[in-house]
Amino acid sequence: MRYGALIGWGVVIYALMYLVWSGFVLYGFVGGFLPRLVGLILLISVTAIATRALRVHSWRDVLPYSIAWMIVVALCDAIFTMPYSGWALYANWNVWVGYLLVACVPLVVASSHFTRGDRV
Repeated sequence: MRYGALIGWGVVIYALMYLVWSGFVLYGFVGGFLPRLVGLILLISVTAIATRALRVHSWRDVLPYSIAWMIVVALCDAIFTMPYSGWALYANWNVWVGYLLVACVPLVVASSHFTRGDRV
C-alpha cells in the first residue's frame, strides 16, 4: 500500500472539486442541471485518473484506496466547508452522491480496465 497515493489522491480529488465549485459560485453558475453535470463529469474523471495512476490489478486492490479517498474527502468537507455552511452541508444529497462516487468509480474503473484484457 502506498500511503502517499492513499492520502494524496483524496486531497487532489477534494481540491479540484472545491476549486471548481468555488469558481462556479463566484461567477453565479450554480443553478440548474449544467453545473451539477459539469461537477459530476469532473469528479468521475479525476477519480478515474487517480485509479489508473495506481496501476492496480483488480477492484480488490483499489478498494482500500477508494474508501480512504472517500474518508479524506469527507474529512476535508468537515474541516473546510462545514464551518461556513454548517451541518446543513450533510443534508444535501449531492454531497452524499459525491462520496458514493469517490468510493465506487475506482471499483468500476479497475474492473472494466482488466475485463477488457488491458494491462498497465
